[in-house]
Amino acid sequence: MIFFPVLGLSFREILLSFSEELEYSILGISVVLLLIALCLLIWQIYHYCTRFPVSQRPADSLSARSEGFQYATQTNDAKMEVHYEELSHRLSPGTSCTNLGSSLDLASMADLEEENIQGSLRFSLFYDQLQSKQVVTVLDAQDLAVRDFSHNVDPFVWVRLLWAEREDEEQSSMQCVLDEWQTTLRKKSCSPVFGDQFSCTLAEEEVPRVTVRFEVRDYDKYSRHGILGEARAPLNSLKLSYPLELREDLQVPKKDMVGEALLSLKYMPTSQRLEVGVLKIRTICHPNKTERALYAKTSVTCNHCKLRHQRTKQKKRWEVTVFNEVLTFVLPDQQIRECTIIVSVYEIQPSNKSSKHLIGHIHIKKDKTFENEHWKLMMQSLRQPIAKWHFIFI
Repeated sequence: MIFFPVLGLSFREILLSFSEELEYSILGISVVLLLIALCLLIWQIYHYCTRFPVSQRPADSLSARSEGFQYATQTNDAKMEVHYEELSHRLSPGTSCTNLGSSLDLASMADLEEENIQGSLRFSLFYDQLQSKQVVTVLDAQDLAVRDFSHNVDPFVWVRLLWAEREDEEQSSMQCVLDEWQTTLRKKSCSPVFGDQFSCTLAEEEVPRVTVRFEVRDYDKYSRHGILGEARAPLNSLKLSYPLELREDLQVPKKDMVGEALLSLKYMPTSQRLEVGVLKIRTICHPNKTERALYAKTSVTCNHCKLRHQRTKQKKRWEVTVFNEVLTFVLPDQQIRECTIIVSVYEIQPSNKSSKHLIGHIHIKKDKTFENEHWKLMMQSLRQPIAKWHFIFI
């Protein structure tokens, strides 16, 4: 009976112990914290709505699920993790690679000088059976075309040994570069004499699979080297037991397929972000090559000016190398809609970082005269990742 009045008195004394200024201070702090919490809640709702808008996808768009993949995206400090169903290890170039746009795009990237290609290249080929070596000698060139802006030419020859996946070489056959060399530079000469000799260890039974590609270029110190033409020599139709000297007219350079890559594209117009996913890369490798690693460098260019570039991590090279990496580019809307995406695949020895060499390129772009199929699908399915196979050319 006496406890409750005492308890009530105690509370009254406690309440009266706070001054009026302290009470108003606590009330003000509470109001400020409430406003901050409301602002954070509104910002989170806005952020969620802008990144995941409720929209109906077009009926004719190609989703990643139709390609056999499922994506679950989570955002954490601008990093995205892509999950998808595992592909079978064997991939067929005839069925999986359907993007003809890459080959057309690469052809359009050729120099304007190719229309006036002229001249010839003399070289010799010989297979040394005792040492199991293929010997290539670049002798000379004649009547090379002069570039318009310089009225001169500084030629050199880039030599590549291409090894085909199958002996019966077809247009769709995948190849790899066994070895490559570069001759000495001859300045200001339309009919240069080279005399450079190169050799590569090669088993005799593999000689019919090899094609020697000679690419004549014009050296440019400040820009990309000009292309003056190329000559090819398939070794399956030649008898190389003794030195064989040939002279071939220069032709318009052609691209060789050296692999295929599974890429995904996603464009988010609200945040002005372009996401390029490097998922898988399939290449062939000569059995005699040592352990190698691959990585892909992705560049975004606009009007032939490089805007951004990123690269993936190194992965040990397999027949199908899995990356599963997404590279994000933040660009203005106008640049994204008119840019070109260039994915360059490089090979490197893990123990020697300076041993890297280019395997090939993929070009994906949209301009006034040409629109890549993959790019078109990406623009039709905004905020959705679209996966597609692309040929890698060199």
